[in-house]
Amino acid sequence: MYEKEITDWFKKNKRDLPWRKTDAWGVLVSEIMLQQTPVQRVLPVYNEWMKRWPTPAKLAKASPAEIITAWGRLGYPRRALRLHECAKEITQNHKGVVPSTEVELRKLPGIGEYTSAAIVAFAFKESSLVLDINIRRLFSRLYRGEDAPTAAPTKAERLEYAQYVPAKGAHIWAAATMELGALVCTAKNPLCGRCPVADSCQWRSLDYPQTERIKRTQSWHGTDRQCRGTIVQALRENQVLTKKQIQLLWDVTSQVDKALLTLLDDGLIEARGKNTFSLPR
Repeated sequence: MYEKEITDWFKKNKRDLPWRKTDAWGVLVSEIMLQQTPVQRVLPVYNEWMKRWPTPAKLAKASPAEIITAWGRLGYPRRALRLHECAKEITQNHKGVVPSTEVELRKLPGIGEYTSAAIVAFAFKESSLVLDINIRRLFSRLYRGEDAPTAAPTKAERLEYAQYVPAKGAHIWAAATMELGALVCTAKNPLCGRCPVADSCQWRSLDYPQTERIKRTQSWHGTDRQCRGTIVQALRENQVLTKKQIQLLWDVTSQVDKALLTLLDDGLIEARGKNTFSLPR
């Protein structure tokens, strides 16, 4: 439903993104980097990453410290370690070739339901149900008349939206609906005047009703996550730091102690003696 209108719009308006002109490994890397991270922040890191590690085999040989440093400020650096583990798994158990089915892909570290579906669609041009937040928001408004989807896809939602996946060109449909949601049917201030299916949109016909779902604005300043990020960034810039030096980076000593423990547990830093730390070697 609305396949022609949306795919025709996509052909004229799609962005020139590097992962749309790459191989399966490049698509996999992009999908991991794009998790909870905007395209504009990902682009420079992605381009440098692919120059440096264009294959799983090359990334598999890198050290965790190199990978965390190259990840820079993309956030959620555990994704970098999962990507490293993924490269090792592909190199050792798949002869360096990215698996082409959702079942095989989900066995890889850091690859879940959405990511496996996206790789199947965008890397192998096969049919899959790709439901990122942009697609889900578009479908929620277009088909259901609701301004925002639930936090995670429901079984009913998957069954309903699977009906709209075309028999041919499913990968184009996935890319087109994702692009329309990202550029036009945005979370705030949607550009309905530019939407190719605005006249058919249930949400628009109902005069844009607001749901009662709470939209929480996450604050970054002063959080444990910011504290962890500050420590990791300092260790990117210094080979080793003592606990005393790290404590000078943050006002709350107890928060630093907690951050050090969780970073050690996540494998993002390692102890070099009793009170000295570095990125993992």
